[in-house]
Amino acid sequence: MKFELKNLRGVLPALISPLTREGAVDEGARRQVLAAVMDAAGGRVPVICGVAQTHLKAARAELAAAASMGATAALVAPPFYYPIDQATVLDFYRRLADGSPLPLLVYNIPQNTKVVIEPPTLSTLAHEGAVVGIKDSSRDFEYFERVLLATRDLPDFRVFTGSDTMLMAAVAIGGAGTICGAANVAPGLVVSVFEAADSGQWELARTRQDRLIELVMAVREGVFPAAIKAGVAMQGVCEPWPMPPVAALDEAATARLRKRLEGLLAPV
Repeated sequence: MKFELKNLRGVLPALISPLTREGAVDEGARRQVLAAVMDAAGGRVPVICGVAQTHLKAARAELAAAASMGATAALVAPPFYYPIDQATVLDFYRRLADGSPLPLLVYNIPQNTKVVIEPPTLSTLAHEGAVVGIKDSSRDFEYFERVLLATRDLPDFRVFTGSDTMLMAAVAIGGAGTICGAANVAPGLVVSVFEAADSGQWELARTRQDRLIELVMAVREGVFPAAIKAGVAMQGVCEPWPMPPVAALDEAATARLRKRLEGLLAPV
């Protein structure tokens, strides 16, 4: 099934990678995890592969691998480690888009990459057709608004928030939805926030968003994403182990999380 990215809206889980206690990926390696996800999706839903590399050649290799496995698109962070300027950001995405086997979405997460894809830079890339969307995890609502303003004349450009706590507000000003970690733990709750906001049921949306904020605060305990994995493990989905050296939540933290999640995980 071919998915039109211009129609992509709603809630996309930023999927965790199931690991063994020893730190091995259940499917053996990162690309094998993608293959397992593609198999589970079975063509019923789009699969967007995350790409975070320090240089162009490695990013191209990731794109080629993802395309060969049938991914729908790629969510690409800018090169990290060395701070780069906007001219370098432009050059990176332009060169990556040139001959890319997959459509590209920009991943703006400056707290991890030390690079902000400034709205004018993004607008240039969007209007050139180099990128088809963005996931913004900056938690900067003004930035999110500026991105929407810069791309209003491109109705097919997809603007997603990566900040679960901003979902209702993001939808209210024209965002396409969210790509978020909380959807691993409580997908029904996140979807209910989106659907209520998308249909203009603002009182219901606020009530559900309040609950989602409580859940997000709960799964920020420990080193990310340990609490998200613990929350998923509590529901019998997979084991709670992050990739070393990140440690799983200890017994006390797990007990606190379990107590906080009581009620928050009830059906909506």
